[in-house]
Amino acid sequence: MFLKFLRKKTNNSCNDGPQREGRAHGIDPEMYYCLSCSAEFRLDLPICPSCRIPLVSGTEKLAQLAREQECHAGRSMELTPGVELVSIRKGPLQEMKYLLSVLAQGNIPGLISGDESGCGKGCCGPEMYLQIRKDDVGSALELLAKDFVRSTALDSHDLSNAAAVFDPTSPETVCPACGCKFSPSIGACPSCGLCFE
Repeated sequence: MFLKFLRKKTNNSCNDGPQREGRAHGIDPEMYYCLSCSAEFRLDLPICPSCRIPLVSGTEKLAQLAREQECHAGRSMELTPGVELVSIRKGPLQEMKYLLSVLAQGNIPGLISGDESGCGKGCCGPEMYLQIRKDDVGSALELLAKDFVRSTALDSHDLSNAAAVFDPTSPETVCPACGCKFSPSIGACPSCGLCFE
């Protein structure tokens, strides 16, 4: 019963005013977006709180998307014989299939090939290579990096203290996980519990 009050109104249930222009590709022209993590914000924020980069309007993001689609429109999704391929990842078949699907969403063709140098005993599964055209390496690595950040939820964490080093000889140290300052004689962060012993 409580949940019925939290339901979002649909366009059919509310006809008491002009409707906003519809979203294209999930992007609202009246909202602001982070180009790094793709988070959506209202007008009152100048920068993304997670990535610390300036936000762009929905109109600008739609224009960027149109440019990217135009760039990819002429790209063939077929790998023809004679094209130079490079391996960008090595791992289990299931993982390589997932990465191949991520690349396909960005219109980057690829293929999975086997590793002939396996142990041959059948105890560890075969290692597979994800291969793409040499010309697509930059775009592919950028796409895979964005997917990694999204899928590991790193875009929602504060990584500003990740480079902090625990120094047991200094009078005060900073926890790389949460940024708490504490005496290194404790041996563990009093805020998050990260242990340094």
